[in-house]
Amino acid sequence: MSEISTHAVAELHSFNTLPMEQMSATIARQFVFGEGAMLARIVLEQGAVVPEHSHHNEQISYIVEGALRFRVGGEEKVVRAGEVLIIPPHVPHSAEALERTVDLDIFTPPRQDWITGDDAYLRR
Repeated sequence: MSEISTHAVAELHSFNTLPMEQMSATIARQFVFGEGAMLARIVLEQGAVVPEHSHHNEQISYIVEGALRFRVGGEEKVVRAGEVLIIPPHVPHSAEALERTVDLDIFTPPRQDWITGDDAYLRR
């Protein structure tokens, strides 16, 4: 049996130095991604709305500060600082910021539409 050798290199990133991408007047984001997952930091001003959409990616949303009202598959869920919401692939969902909110989202696999900029539903 032969030994498997990998030459993968760890990458270090900092949200303190990554540029903030302004998606709309009330939503900005930063993200990093690897082969299998993406981590996004999203800042939403109070009243910001992420329109209903769905994607083939599983989404795990952790609210760092603030609160978001999600509508997921016909149900409403308010997620506050310190709470985590898991959204399965292909489930329609939207969100509204009840106050200024910082959200960390993990997507698996990475959101190709975000990487290529083909995410018009967020750009208003």
